[in-house]
Amino acid sequence: MENPVINGLTALEHPTQGIADLMTIKEKKGSYQGLKICYSGNLYNVAYTTMIFCATLGIDLSIACPKDIEPDKDILAEAQRRAKATGAKIELTQDFEEALKDADIVYGMSQYSMGQSDEEIAFLKEAFKPYQITMDAMKKAKPDAIFMHCLPAHRGEEVTDEVMECSQSVIFDEGENRMHSIKAILAAVAN
Repeated sequence: MENPVINGLTALEHPTQGIADLMTIKEKKGSYQGLKICYSGNLYNVAYTTMIFCATLGIDLSIACPKDIEPDKDILAEAQRRAKATGAKIELTQDFEEALKDADIVYGMSQYSMGQSDEEIAFLKEAFKPYQITMDAMKKAKPDAIFMHCLPAHRGEEVTDEVMECSQSVIFDEGENRMHSIKAILAAVAN
């Protein structure tokens, strides 16, 4: 008998979060067709999973990040390859306003990760300051744009309290969907 292994989270992937995110997007937007996501935050596992899922499903993704922050080249190449097949547009930009333009979903993520040095964290906090998701930033997206974040959030850093608690925020539905997505994965491997 084989024992299944579920990837709950690695440095390069966060598929359980990605499935919960897709479930939340489908619930809130009805379809993946014609959508654009603006992503602001560190370029680690959630970003990489979002890149691959968006490219695979034909969802446009605009990642707003500082010039000195670059994604894993192999993951970016794979996302670009998949995007070519589906017509998705996967882009990195330093222009946060351009990334927000016409976005249906604004996705915030922590600016740093566990295990980073104090110096790295200080550098990233400073580098990402212009990319903080505020209500003014949300106004640059579509009027019916939703705000997502995989949580936990560092309030006042990558996102303001006001955005976390606004009517456009779907973070608690997204969090609940993590439970449902993981239950579905467990049910699939149990059979």
